[in-house]
Amino acid sequence: MLRIHFTAEDFTRVRFAPRPSPVPELHAALMMLGAPHEELLFGRWRGRLLRALPRAAEPLADLVPGGVAPHFLDVLGETREEGLALIREAARPEFVRSELERVYAGRSAVPPPWIRGLYDGEEGAWRVLERAQRAAYETALAPVWPLVQDLHRAEFARHALTVAERGLGAALTALAPGLCDGVWSWPGAASREVRLAGRGLVLLPTFHWRGGPLVQDLPGRPVVLAYPAGGGLPLAPSGAEEGLAGVLGRTRAELLRVLTEPRTTTELARCLGVSNATASAHAAALRGAGLLTTTRTGRSVHHAPTPLGELLKR
Repeated sequence: MLRIHFTAEDFTRVRFAPRPSPVPELHAALMMLGAPHEELLFGRWRGRLLRALPRAAEPLADLVPGGVAPHFLDVLGETREEGLALIREAARPEFVRSELERVYAGRSAVPPPWIRGLYDGEEGAWRVLERAQRAAYETALAPVWPLVQDLHRAEFARHALTVAERGLGAALTALAPGLCDGVWSWPGAASREVRLAGRGLVLLPTFHWRGGPLVQDLPGRPVVLAYPAGGGLPLAPSGAEEGLAGVLGRTRAELLRVLTEPRTTTELARCLGVSNATASAHAAALRGAGLLTTTRTGRSVHHAPTPLGELLKR
């Protein structure tokens, strides 16, 4: 069980991240890529992404020889560029060396030359890491980043309303119910004691990770708790069109399929062989599930799939 210990001062320093952070979200996606569970929902996504990742991203696997990443990658940043820059700026040479020793301790794998270069602080090794992270971001995260931003805004607004109406304690216990005597417990998470000691806490939703909370606990910095939010991304059923129809219903699955380009409600009704009112109702249901967007131009209404809707069609 994860137990986070608050001081009175820490309760005044709890904040929900107002925007998603690309580097932690990327790392969550890559961790999910290597996770063996959730095959039903993530199997096709995992296979597709493994095939799509360019060779430039392969060095990232060398950083996690045992499935555990070095902590010098634990940064925030509101843009990809800011996050990548923070990794280099925050990585003290002795910290990088100690973390590489930690993740390779007890492993039979021999660190490749670029990892040894990173250990020695070589500029070329840092460029390898930066290229790998950029390549992984463009493949794994960039296609769904607008959706991540939308989901984050909704999550942030939900917590802001809870804090305003019922207080911080209610917002915290909505995530994990065990808040008692200054200790917040997360049942089911890995056993760990985290003492904030006046540093405060940043709560960051992640939409690619489905496991327990991920904790960044570095000296002199606020503790960051990245928690799995909502149903997670990417929602990628393992079946083909029949599997999608089983989840959405045949008409809604067909509606998504015919959205190869933005279409009006009348065009959808014609493609599906239903009335305009029925097509509009199905579109509203898919819009509510985050699978399509609807925009009005003059007197016309056009529907288009979201990135998540596109993923489901593949």
